[in-house]
Amino acid sequence: MRAFTDPTARKLALTGVAAVASLLLSACGSATDSAGDAASGTKPGSRPSAAGSPAAGAFNDADVAFAQAMIPHHQQALEMAKLADGRAEDTGVKKIVADVEKAQDPEIQTMRSWLKAWGRPESAGRNGHGGGHGAGHAMAGMMSERDMKDLESLRGRAFDRKFAELMIAHHEGAVEMAKTEQKDGRDATAKKLADDVVRTQSAEIAELKKILDRI
Repeated sequence: MRAFTDPTARKLALTGVAAVASLLLSACGSATDSAGDAASGTKPGSRPSAAGSPAAGAFNDADVAFAQAMIPHHQQALEMAKLADGRAEDTGVKKIVADVEKAQDPEIQTMRSWLKAWGRPESAGRNGHGGGHGAGHAMAGMMSERDMKDLESLRGRAFDRKFAELMIAHHEGAVEMAKTEQKDGRDATAKKLADDVVRTQSAEIAELKKILDRI
């Protein structure tokens, strides 16, 4: 092979070799990535699911029933909290209201995302998923329409007392459902939320009982 004596020709030849090498490395990298994607079950270019995602682990009917029942339970707690605006007088009641609003709306969104990932409906009554277990526990601590209307009609100290009484019963129902999830559930993320419900709402029950003792 004739050596390149002209500097410009030598430079062009070296540039061509570098370009070919770069293309070969790129092709190898793409093949490795594709193989890795195939092995992990992900599509090329996609990001793996986040660690701890409930959809990534095993779940059972108890997990589904817990989410299906707790969503409407939390929704009613938020409705009760909303009634406190302009009606509650006690600072302790107002603090409980703020805590409920801060915690329970995000938890509703989280549980909805679980059900979507699990391929289950939000309501236990649809398609039979969750069945009677979810339907039975959905009523634990739930207020009747009459209870809600009575609460809405009150102001000041009367509202505070009624709110505390109803929210204690409501929280006790949530704790009961959460303890069932702790015992029967399988998904680690759902069980962790159940732990949080038992801890936080048991503490709020204790605070609400103190409120009743002083008003």
